[in-house]
Amino acid sequence: MGEDHKQSDISVIGRPESAARPLRVGVTGHTDLSRTTVRLVTADLRDQLRRMRRAVLGESRPLIGVSCLAPGADCVFAEVVLALDGSLEVILPSADYADSQIPDRYAPVFHGLLRRAGSVRTAGWANAGPRAYAAANEMMLDSVDRLVAVWSGAQSGQLGGTAHAVSAARARRIPVTVIWPEGSRRGRPPAPAEPADDVVPRRAA
Repeated sequence: MGEDHKQSDISVIGRPESAARPLRVGVTGHTDLSRTTVRLVTADLRDQLRRMRRAVLGESRPLIGVSCLAPGADCVFAEVVLALDGSLEVILPSADYADSQIPDRYAPVFHGLLRRAGSVRTAGWANAGPRAYAAANEMMLDSVDRLVAVWSGAQSGQLGGTAHAVSAARARRIPVTVIWPEGSRRGRPPAPAEPADDVVPRRAA
């Protein structure tokens, strides 16, 4: 895990990445994060994204986050991206995803983030399921420079799951940063608070 947290911002030909070119970061992760874990992951994500977007010349690159907005890690990531003044791109696994896979308790967060997204695409499947999730992951990996994985390291083997997305990214040689702070655990959190429609928390980038 240590090696994943220290990715270089030097391009493969040895030149600094342009500060003008947006940094595109995708996310995969567990949906069942405890309240404490959400807090820990939020702080770690903020630190990691700040570090990633800092160009070699000391300037901050524009940030674009790509997320499927699944409950848990995906939504936490999206909120952090927006709080850092980044842009959000959403890839929905299926046409019925919002209706069939988003619990009522998470619907306000999901729809609030969806409204703030700069773009929304669908992976092309009518119904949600492992193949739709895998297709959405492939679309995400096609469009990102890096992947962050809010992942305990568990190898479930499930198609379209977190471990599968991490393996697919590494096979493509996409840098993966694993985020699972000490004290993190999986478990159903209390219902999240509904975000304001037009207010995004601001933090210094």
